Amino acid sequence: MIASPPFGPADVGPAITAATARPAVATPSKTSALRDGTVDVIGAGPAGLACAIVLAHAGRRVVVHEARARVGARFHGDFQGLENWSSDEDVLAELARAGIGTGFDHHPVRRGMAFDAWGQAYAVAGEEPIYYLVRRGPDAGTLDQALLDQARTLGVEVRLNERVRQASGVAVLAGGPRAADAIAVGYVFETGMPDGNYICFDEAIAPGGYAYLLLHQGRGTVATCLFTGFKRKAHYLARTVAMFRERVGLSMANPRRFGGYANFRLPRTAVQGGHPVVGEYAGFQDALAGFGMRYALRSGVLAARSLIEGADYETLWRRELRPELRASVANRFLFNLAGDRGWRWMLARRLSRGDVRKPLRRLYRPSLSKTLVFPLARWRYRAPLRDPSCDHVACDCVRCRHGIDQEDAAPRPCQSKLA
Repeated sequence: MIASPPFGPADVGPAITAATARPAVATPSKTSALRDGTVDVIGAGPAGLACAIVLAHAGRRVVVHEARARVGARFHGDFQGLENWSSDEDVLAELARAGIGTGFDHHPVRRGMAFDAWGQAYAVAGEEPIYYLVRRGPDAGTLDQALLDQARTLGVEVRLNERVRQASGVAVLAGGPRAADAIAVGYVFETGMPDGNYICFDEAIAPGGYAYLLLHQGRGTVATCLFTGFKRKAHYLARTVAMFRERVGLSMANPRRFGGYANFRLPRTAVQGGHPVVGEYAGFQDALAGFGMRYALRSGVLAARSLIEGADYETLWRRELRPELRASVANRFLFNLAGDRGWRWMLARRLSRGDVRKPLRRLYRPSLSKTLVFPLARWRYRAPLRDPSCDHVACDCVRCRHGIDQEDAAPRPCQSKLA
């Protein structure tokens, strides 16, 4: 089942105070890096920590700088999906091959239920896991905390609450999303419902995106993902909750609201100031469904390999990531054109017949049709996506389209062009 939070949920907590608005500033020294072989990784998300782990296995001294006080601080223990259909190799095996442990809580998802805009239900299933359900946040057992623990065990120095404003020397940039092309709003909650994985494609509750409900061992995550209509997010979330109550008997106890945003683009280059750029900071995100964690982890591994082997990072990411990223941009364009009826056809004729991983794999692989469509899709998304409903006037978006950063509490330019 492909229902999974596609966007890293951002913290919607209290306003930044004077005491926390300006974390310590560090500027890695090129001289010291050359002297002791230190690699500075800027950002402790999955991409940055994956990079640090691979470098540490190779005997490099690594210092990770994280602006927040905790890893995974933007998350709330909500469920996300680590996709497992875009490659013949299982994603956990891919991580293990790179030396990245899989000690985080993970649950293989082989079946689920999808709904179209007319309420028709479609059972979807895979012979192998379609994705692995994981939790995000600073708690024990989450992906974020497990990666941090492994990095520290290998001798990586992690400096929390330290923001790097200018990187120099040997550094990898992993700062997370730079702008908001789409948002997700929802609840994490406790429940007595049985485990389940549900998704709904309906423009009336998730304009341009989809709504999802994930249930596992008494915990749940429900949300709607929007590519437009940001200011009406509360309206769409209410409709999402009502829809799942009607169709699957959604029952929530102690619900806690969360929100998130995503930045996707196909960069001209993933090197900035001579430094490899990884994860969503580079725009490595699935432009259709937002399953970007595998891209993030893989890009971190590729950046580490480029430093260890002396390989060209541009060559590596263009070979290992660019084909799927281009396909996802073409997918987004095509499904935007098709709308609800396109998703209905896809569910009825493709995703609910046999092993769902096979049509998904074809969807994310390059093809002649995607090659022909891509120039038009690239032109369509060359400028940042604009949501006309969000003018930043009396707006409480998780992170509005104009690029307000929760830590800076000040605007910064949107950087989400596709090339």
